[in-house]
Amino acid sequence: MPSHRETRVLPWTAAEMYDLVADVARYPEFLPWTAAARIRSRTDHGDHEVMEADLVISFKVFRERFGSRVTLWPARRRIETEYLDGPFRHMRSFWQFSDRPEGCEVEFFVDFEFRNALLQKIIGAVFNEAMQRVVRAFEERAAALYGRRPAANA
Repeated sequence: MPSHRETRVLPWTAAEMYDLVADVARYPEFLPWTAAARIRSRTDHGDHEVMEADLVISFKVFRERFGSRVTLWPARRRIETEYLDGPFRHMRSFWQFSDRPEGCEVEFFVDFEFRNALLQKIIGAVFNEAMQRVVRAFEERAAALYGRRPAANA
């Protein structure tokens, strides 16, 4: 069961980073290995929103669709994802965004296991590098959308 946790400080606001990660439908435009995205449903619960979404992931010869439930907590600037259906035994992740004087602290965590042992072995060999690449893709997307800003203390 690989898991990955990463915390970085980026030169954008927590609101900007939250909005970028919450925009699941746009993931195929910039996220590695994401071939397609579809929002199944969105339900407003007042202080949070629950979205059910499908992502199609393409990696080497594998192409898999998986469904997830994404809970958006805008006031807390937190995004939680849990697995619904597809190629995993289990999957959960979260993003947490906090404003800092120098920008935004971004915390990302993911834990998953594939049902397919071969796919698990292939991913396991490059897992941490792949997760770092995913986080960098969000950083590059923020730069494209919001522009590069120097850190306040630089």
